[in-house]
Amino acid sequence: MADAQVIPAQPETVALFISDLHLQTAMPRTAEAFFTFLRNHATKCRQLYLLGDVFEYWAGDDDISTPFNQHVVDAIRKLSDLGIQVFWIAGNRDFLVAEEFEQATGATRLPDPFVTIVAGIKLVLTHGDAHCTDDIEYMAFRAQVRQPGWQQTFLAMPLAQRKAIIEGLRNDSRLAQQSKTYEIMDVNAGAIESLFESTETSFMIHGHTHRPAQHEHFHRQKKNVRFVLPDWDCDTAIPRGGWIAITSDGAIKRMALNGIEIV
Repeated sequence: MADAQVIPAQPETVALFISDLHLQTAMPRTAEAFFTFLRNHATKCRQLYLLGDVFEYWAGDDDISTPFNQHVVDAIRKLSDLGIQVFWIAGNRDFLVAEEFEQATGATRLPDPFVTIVAGIKLVLTHGDAHCTDDIEYMAFRAQVRQPGWQQTFLAMPLAQRKAIIEGLRNDSRLAQQSKTYEIMDVNAGAIESLFESTETSFMIHGHTHRPAQHEHFHRQKKNVRFVLPDWDCDTAIPRGGWIAITSDGAIKRMALNGIEIV
């Protein structure tokens, strides 16, 4: 008899990274794609990193009980209850996520940026908006709303009032973006270089820009690699979305919505 062929074991998925889903009731197919991702893919990893703008907006943790928000929270909680570690980095739309959300989902909030080691790879994680330093107007707004005093005053307002203010800010943002170039709204090369240098990392994953790609940066004869996550929108004619996976053999893979690696 011929010897039986030994099929090598496939590398295990250690961690998945997603961002910029902008979940909202107006985009039900996108929400369902997220729930499908959690069931079919996130349940098969050890860690899930949510790198910001998972929600279109977050008015405060007292909005968890809204049916749509509760559905999302419950779906994340199911993952945590399976023993999968869930981590959260605030985006520019959901930076008001706080302790109640953390307890309800079982997720751990991380600072931005955050350095971690996954499958032997040291990498820095960030939402990305803090590095769009060419957008002077946005950076000033970001600095204001990240101040504890501003947040305390805002969260003291009635929920309905907060939502009305957020809607106005979203409209202002859409109008402002019409007069800004892609270059201004993208991350600044110098800011990215500084982040690599200050964190002593060679790999970075971020979202925010909605410009998914893999970039190579060379500085002082050292190559650094930056992965940009896609935004999600499955309510348009051509659905888009995806995630990044790191497997036990140290491979970093860009994955499409259908779960197939982008090469």
